[in-house]
Formats: sequence, structure tokens, C-alpha cells
Amino acid sequence: MISKPKFKICRRLGPGVYDKCQTPKFSVASTKTLPGGKRPKALTEYGAQLVEKQKIRFSYGISERQLSNYVKKASAIKGAGTAEKLYESLETRLDNAVYRMGLGASRRATRQMVSHGHFIVNNHRVTIPSYELKLGDVIKIREGSKGSKLFENLADRLKDYNGPAWIKFDLGNLEGHILAKPKNIETFLDINAVLEFYSR
Repeated sequence: MISKPKFKICRRLGPGVYDKCQTPKFSVASTKTLPGGKRPKALTEYGAQLVEKQKIRFSYGISERQLSNYVKKASAIKGAGTAEKLYESLETRLDNAVYRMGLGASRRATRQMVSHGHFIVNNHRVTIPSYELKLGDVIKIREGSKGSKLFENLADRLKDYNGPAWIKFDLGNLEGHILAKPKNIETFLDINAVLEFYSR
């Protein structure tokens, strides 16, 4: 995905999009008004939905086509909440799961780690960041990658890390487990607004 200046994106979409924007320094800078002292215009309903769509795209680092496909897939499943299914599809991407386990500083970093083949899922090496994980799947750091600088001082880095309840990383065996389906507790994302955007 094409990388754009993170600060500008965060000012437009909010600090939750990138980890680097969740700092006091950004909060102070983002409260400034537009050039000339003008206030930003109030968004229309369509504009607000578009912003929510972009939040998801940049947060998870996916393209427009990928997000559209995720929405179609979630909408096609009968007997379940579409918003919940969409959130599950996004969260159970392999690159996001690695990020949620605390093994990378950002989703962009973990996407690159997956692409370079540092992880094994159920005894198979996977290099596809969008690989969909399922309940009971086991993600391991590849034997040949355990000595990499990427995984140095893991115990110190994960000491104070609190990941979501649906995934757990076993530091002793250097493997992660999918324990449950992800539940949407992100107040930053309005998934229903995204579904409304695509239903037009």
C-alpha cells in the first residue's frame, strides 16, 4: 500500500489510525486550527462515512479493493451481525494477529515480518499478510528466525504488554494461540458507518 505522510492522515482521520500519532505531542499539534484561523467545516453524512472507511483502510494497511471484498464477504454471511463479521475478518489477518501479540511496533512492521517468512501457522510457513486465521490456530516464530534482531529482548518488550483476550502469546514456546473470536471494543472505529457507505 502506498505510504502517505502519517501526520497529515492522523490530523484528518484521528490519532487512532497510527501508533505514532497517539502521543501528547501530536495531541497539541492536532488541536491547532487551519491556516488563517479557520475552523474545519462540519462533515456531511457521506463525508463522515468516507472518513470512517479511510480510518479502517489506513489502520489495517489495506487497499480499497481489499476492504470492499471484506465488506462483501461479511454481508454474504447470513444469520450473523455483518459489523461483527467484518471486524473479525480484519482482526484475524495474520499481520494484525502478530501485531496484537505485541511482536511488532506497528501493523506495517508486522506485515513486512510476515512477508519475509518469519512465521509458521499450524506447521506451515505463511508469507501472506492477509492470511485468515481461525479458532485454534497456532502461530509460531520460525526456527531460523528466532535469532533475528526482530525478536531480541522479547521478554522485556512484552513484560508490560496487555493484548486482547482473543489471542495469547506464549513467551516460553514463542508461539501464539487464537483462543476466541475477536470482539469489537474499538471505540475509534465506526464499522456500521463503513457498511452504510458501501450499501449506497
